[in-house]
Amino acid sequence: MTAPDGRSAEGRGELNRSRLHHYAPWVFVLVLALLPLAFPDPYMLAVLTSAGIFIIGAISLNLLLGYTGQLSLGHVAFFGLGAYTSALASLGFDIGIGFGLRITLQPQPVWLGFIAAIIVAGGFGWLLGRLAFRVRGAYFVIITICFAQVLRMVALNWIELTQGPMALISIPPFSMWLPGQGVVPLYSKAQNYWLVLAVAVLAFIVVRQLVESRIGRALVALRANESLARSVGIRVTHYLVIAAVISAGIAGAAGSLFAHYIRIIDPDVFLFIYTVTMVIMVITGGKGTLWGPVVGGLIFGLVPDLLRGHARPEAQWVLYGVAMILFVMFLPRGIVPALASLRRRA
Repeated sequence: MTAPDGRSAEGRGELNRSRLHHYAPWVFVLVLALLPLAFPDPYMLAVLTSAGIFIIGAISLNLLLGYTGQLSLGHVAFFGLGAYTSALASLGFDIGIGFGLRITLQPQPVWLGFIAAIIVAGGFGWLLGRLAFRVRGAYFVIITICFAQVLRMVALNWIELTQGPMALISIPPFSMWLPGQGVVPLYSKAQNYWLVLAVAVLAFIVVRQLVESRIGRALVALRANESLARSVGIRVTHYLVIAAVISAGIAGAAGSLFAHYIRIIDPDVFLFIYTVTMVIMVITGGKGTLWGPVVGGLIFGLVPDLLRGHARPEAQWVLYGVAMILFVMFLPRGIVPALASLRRRA
């Protein structure tokens, strides 16, 4: 049957679904933005802020793991680099480099530290990409793990710069210019939550634009069949390095947010468990999908804290592990691909 506007019922239904698909993400972001107004509980906002920071990290890891098929188990290196770079830039430092020479940096505005974190992490992403993407499989994984451990040892032993195990303390929070108030430090939980949400949305948009571009199509081709991609003229290392730089830069931004939110940083920021957390978020949510890290991050970022008031610590980890096993067994492709498959069948 044809409607008065000339479209069939199926065509109108497809148009409505297309509009829903277009506007749904922005509605979701709006709901998240309004949460602090509807539920101003500081603990809940702190949990959501921490989860949001690691979701940004998971979004960055998904660009490598999901779209290039390269498993980086040292991704926390870029997270930690961003944290230390931003903290040191905002605190300032004075270190000797030998031969009677010293490098001195006066404390800089936090936003400059944030930009520096992205640049430094991206630069190391380029360096690691140029070296590590010459190998594949287990060799690449080992290189990334070693890279993270080397940075952790540097942070632990370069006491003059990083304070070693004593940690960098009194890291200033982010600040923002507000009309009629001037530059205001973002101390409250709600303010930090909105800041993390804004950076997460920006990171999502950057990855989406990259994935939908010619570069993204080349990355997907490399993941599907690297030999075939080479045969049609795709420069493998070139595109993989681009993905590594952007992925590392986004992870560095997440590390900067973490440093200025927690306001104390020590070498434990390079711990392997943080990479594992990001990998879990990507795998359970659905690697190679834009929404996978977000969905997986919300679930596994919030579940531990939701269990905290209802189970003993040892039981929490058991339930957490069982949940991950069940997800992998029954939803091997992840939550988002499974939901997409159900929607198509419906």
